[in-house]
Amino acid sequence: MKIALCIKQVPDTTDIRWTEQNTIQREGVESVINPYDVYALELALKLKSQIENTTITVFTMGPNQAESMLRKTLALGCDDAVLISDRKFAGADTYATGLTISKAIKTALPDFDLIICGQFAVDGDTAQTGPNIANFLDIPQVTYVDNFEKFEDGKLFLNRIMEDGVETVSIELPGLICVMTQNFEPSRVRIGGVIATSKKEIKVLSMDDIGLSPEQVGLKGSPTYVSKAFRNLSTHNAEKFELSVDDSATLLKDRLTSLGVLKND
Repeated sequence: MKIALCIKQVPDTTDIRWTEQNTIQREGVESVINPYDVYALELALKLKSQIENTTITVFTMGPNQAESMLRKTLALGCDDAVLISDRKFAGADTYATGLTISKAIKTALPDFDLIICGQFAVDGDTAQTGPNIANFLDIPQVTYVDNFEKFEDGKLFLNRIMEDGVETVSIELPGLICVMTQNFEPSRVRIGGVIATSKKEIKVLSMDDIGLSPEQVGLKGSPTYVSKAFRNLSTHNAEKFELSVDDSATLLKDRLTSLGVLKND
């Protein structure tokens, strides 16, 4: 099985900066791996350990500083890494990002079997990039994945988190899945892995390499834009308290009555 793992660097939440276009500044800002992508990585490694002849190629779209994150994934057991990097990609929304990553996957790993993404990115929280990639590649997708059960007859059987429980679904490959966070400690990098992969080549793909034009990427290729962005600096000393359902209902009723929304019986 050939896995394309899509991960993302996100800014440290204490160090968010905005560009003139009201998009998040990526370059030169302290960043960490997106938490949901950590568990997408863990699932990819789990598949590799249980399915013979499985390889993992990691893709990330971002500035050159993302190379350090890619090297960490190689040290953990991934096989290859691709950095999708070009100044023209800056300011891309989820549509342009999905298009760019899908083209990069088709360029570097055209015979992929499975694409794994994190369900959300904590700097955007839209959950749109993974489904966009699947749409551009015209492949099936399963979102809100918790774990996988088995791989059989070319199908991957997965546990999917629902509002009222967990369901088991199957997906024919090639396909894409989006992974939720898990209740276990992620793997840690060991010095042996760092040494073994320290000089491994990381492939870099530019806009020209993946066959896109300036009008299709970055701000120009994004049908959505951020009109305003700000950090909420307000502080308050609201007291935290808990009420029963009945007391909460009474409190709400009294408030609505005082506003004239409800009338006293």
